[in-house]
Amino acid sequence: MSNQKPKHVNARMGTQSIWGGEDEYLMQGATQVPVVHSVSFGYHDIDTWHDVALGKEKGHIYGRNTNPTVEVFEEKVRILEGAEAATSFSTGMAAISNALFTLLSPGDRVVSVKDTYGGTNKIFLEFLPRFQVDVSLIDTTDHEALEKEIARGCQVVYLETPTNPTLKVIDLKRLIDAAHKVGATVIVDNTFATPLNQNPLELGADLVLHSATKFLGGHADALGGIICGSKELIEKIYHFREINGATLHPMAAYLLLRGMKTLHLRIKQQNESAMKIARFLESHPLVEGVYYPGLESNEGHEIAKKQMRGFGGMLSFSLKGGVDSVREFLPRLQYAHLAANLGAVETIAAPPRTSSHVECTEQERAAMGIPEGLIRYSVGIEDTEDLIADLQQALDHLETALKASSVQ
Repeated sequence: MSNQKPKHVNARMGTQSIWGGEDEYLMQGATQVPVVHSVSFGYHDIDTWHDVALGKEKGHIYGRNTNPTVEVFEEKVRILEGAEAATSFSTGMAAISNALFTLLSPGDRVVSVKDTYGGTNKIFLEFLPRFQVDVSLIDTTDHEALEKEIARGCQVVYLETPTNPTLKVIDLKRLIDAAHKVGATVIVDNTFATPLNQNPLELGADLVLHSATKFLGGHADALGGIICGSKELIEKIYHFREINGATLHPMAAYLLLRGMKTLHLRIKQQNESAMKIARFLESHPLVEGVYYPGLESNEGHEIAKKQMRGFGGMLSFSLKGGVDSVREFLPRLQYAHLAANLGAVETIAAPPRTSSHVECTEQERAAMGIPEGLIRYSVGIEDTEDLIADLQQALDHLETALKASSVQ
């Protein structure tokens, strides 16, 4: 668990994503952080060992608790989010579930929005109620209804913005203020935005989390999760994680660190490409709707302009013809993996029914405002013109197929 002070305090985010947190662990002249696979760490002095075990002195005892490589990853993200402390997890869902189960007890209430990520939604609908935690899920963009529900009293307010997969935008400052009036802890899933586009802690959030598997790692080769916030809250969550064991593996931490070296370059390209692609799709007659906060037509555009520095590399769009059109369209894409992931250097496309919300029924997806004909499109770092041309040829194919079916 990291709560160090940054050495490069005046550096910008692009520089911090490369240098942040690494100084102490660049060993024997190495320019890269080593992967420390050792499970245990030995001490000749019993008293020092005891002080390290109690957290009185810096050091490592056992790999389920802390690890040097993992600590560098935690420190780097902590710096980018401007937090006092950070702790990591084996996956993004481990970060989410550990935070919720640390902060909630039987009889408590949590208020959230209806269309969170599918796994998060399952925790709210299936698991927390089993532990007598009252869950209230409100229409995502109905800020007045959310404020009223929060005002009834709750222990946790859980927010995700932009949301997965419909890219809805939540006014963080407004709802954070409402939550703090009743003493609630605010958790924000910042996975889609990344620390380069949005910093919820600056707006007053208590905790910010990421599925590091996505944009932070950026190469679809390592699972991980992380939470940043105050030292007091992170220590509580860390204690829950160290006992329950959802530990980030040091090799995964190394891969995530390597991916973060290019985070600012990737996000810049993905922001720019997503904006151009969203405008292209918005003008196409076979596209019923485009979900991207950078579009002026988007319901959350004004809020996004206020709280985000960039609109992100994620967008979604729905096709005329629903699921049948999705079946016809997706296999024609040449520059997109059809897979259940996002945030990678390669473009990835998938319907929520097989990816983000595969755990949910069609009725549950409908209740969250997710059309069955929706395609979630994670923009990679390919040349923008090639991605647009790829989408164009797939849409041309779909148009031909729809005309043929109407003739029949």
